[in-house]
Amino acid sequence: MGDPGTLMALLAGVVIALAMVSLALLKGFDGWLELRRMEIRQRQRGDEPATPAAARLELADLRRRIRRLEAIANGNEG
Repeated sequence: MGDPGTLMALLAGVVIALAMVSLALLKGFDGWLELRRMEIRQRQRGDEPATPAAARLELADLRRRIRRLEAIANGNEG
């Protein structure tokens, strides 16, 4: 381990590995930022649900609210 060539090769490998990990993390972070930008643009365009599942959940919530308002109007719920 005292050989300078071996030590330099080991350090070069560590630096290269660190650079690869850093680039992978930066790429992932950039992807996450792009996802957030897309979500913000989606919200700015309108309150359209992003997926069909979200649309179904929103519709179910609206139906539940309507049933509750109808019950209040009929005097069944206070």
